[in-house]
Amino acid sequence: MAVTRRTLLAGLIACPVCASAAHAAGVHWTYEGHGGPQEWGSLESGFQACAVGSQQSPINLEGAVQAAGDGPTLAWKPDAFKIVNNGHTIQADVVGDAGTATMGGKTYTLRQFHFHAPSEHALNGERTAMEAHFVHDAPGGGLLVVGVFIKPGATNAAFSEVMASAPRAEGSTALKAPLDATGLLPAQRATYRYEGSLTTPPCSEVVDWNVYATPISVAEADIAAFRAIFPMNARPLQAVNRRFLLRLN
Repeated sequence: MAVTRRTLLAGLIACPVCASAAHAAGVHWTYEGHGGPQEWGSLESGFQACAVGSQQSPINLEGAVQAAGDGPTLAWKPDAFKIVNNGHTIQADVVGDAGTATMGGKTYTLRQFHFHAPSEHALNGERTAMEAHFVHDAPGGGLLVVGVFIKPGATNAAFSEVMASAPRAEGSTALKAPLDATGLLPAQRATYRYEGSLTTPPCSEVVDWNVYATPISVAEADIAAFRAIFPMNARPLQAVNRRFLLRLN
């Protein structure tokens, strides 16, 4: 069984757009009911990691080991993101050059960011209203994803701008002016780090997760606008198994 699983996982495609490609190819998956998370692993041969993987995401961020060092160094640039409703989330695709993230001497390029409601990760058992995921990839392979918890509160101009442009049905629209995605980051950057997976099919275990402990606040009306399109698009929590969960200052 272990040998079969290793062979299977080694053959999975590792890319941030696999879920969209599978959807376009006609593989229908959802967050509830038929085609929901409990069935993802059996929907298509390339999705089997969703069922047999041992390093799946999201997880409950609890019992972390304090470690030396910092989270990723972000060098993002404003970009006129394309705002996409892909049937599963609202996603902002990079149009030009939106900058990089560097960690452990490796540099990753920001490709897109998207949102989940409620948050996919939990912090000490508690989920927030939403979570943003900033997806980066590296030339040599692998993904670095920055996670940001979102709660209702003061208006966040960047999130308001994204939601004002978000298509209510599947489709896309371009922002009228470049957006600085750093407006979606908390001022405090204490980070939970662990090795995990994509949280959507094919659930490939290729992600270096870095989730900020401190949430950002956005207008409750903007959260409501997102949830009017996607009432729930969060995968259930997955087992931590034998992974290390680190907390970096």
